[in-house]
Amino acid sequence: MCILFIAVNSHPNYPLIIAANRDEFHTRPTQAMSWWQERELLAGKDLQADGTWLAIRANGFLSALTNFRELPLKTGEFKSRGELPLLALEKTEQEVKAHLIKHSNAYQGFNLLFGNHQNLICFDSSKKQFTPLSQGFHSICNGSLDDKWPKMARGEQALEAYVNQHQEINHQALFDLLTDQQQAPDELLPETGIGLEWERTLSSIMIIGKEYGTRSSCVYTLSRQGHIAVSERTFSPTGECLNSLTFNWQIDINNS
Repeated sequence: MCILFIAVNSHPNYPLIIAANRDEFHTRPTQAMSWWQERELLAGKDLQADGTWLAIRANGFLSALTNFRELPLKTGEFKSRGELPLLALEKTEQEVKAHLIKHSNAYQGFNLLFGNHQNLICFDSSKKQFTPLSQGFHSICNGSLDDKWPKMARGEQALEAYVNQHQEINHQALFDLLTDQQQAPDELLPETGIGLEWERTLSSIMIIGKEYGTRSSCVYTLSRQGHIAVSERTFSPTGECLNSLTFNWQIDINNS
C-alpha cells in the first residue's frame, strides 16, 4: 500500500472514510480482497510472502501499511512488512505498540495505520513514533504522516472538497480520486534519492507503468449507523480495471 487518504470525523454521516492505493511490481503474485476465514478478517493477500497491505476485521478495526522510500536501503535480512497489518489486528493496542517499538528494526522502513474510528494511530518506524490521527483530513504515503508531497496534497484536498460538498459518500467518486494520473511539475517533486524519472513516475496518485504501478484501489466507509462498505478494484499495467468487489456489513458502532 503506497498512499492513503483519510477523513476522520469530518462528515456528519461518516465518522471514517479511507481511500487507498496499493502500488507494487506487476509480477508479484496477489490475491484479491476476500474474507480470511482462518483469521476472521477481510484483506487482499500478497502470495509471495503471505502478508497484506490493508486488513479489516468484522468489528470495523483496520490496519494499513505503507513502505518508506529510504535510500540507501538498509542491508541485511528483514522480515516481510506484510505481516504487520495482520499482527495489528490480532493483538491489543498495547501489545502492538510494544512489538513495534521492540521489533521495528527487523523490517525495512514503514508506516503502520491501525485502530478504529474512535482511535486511529499511525506508527512511523523511522521516528519510532505513534501519532493519533486527529479530526480532519490526513494522507500517508512513503514518508511521514501528513508530509505534503504533491500527490498527497492533491488527493487530500480533493477528498476534503468532496466530503464537504456531499451528504452521501459515493465510492465511485473516491475511485475517481484514486485513479488521478496527473504528475507533479519537476519543481514540486520530493527528493528521495531515486532519480528524476522515477520521481516523475511516482508523483501521480495512480501510477501507470509496465513493470511497477498501482495494482489496486480500496475505499472504506463507516456510517454513523454502523454500516461498513468496502470496495476494491484491481488494475492492469495500463490502468484498465480488471476486477471490482464490494463488501457490506453492519456493526454496533457504539460498542466497537
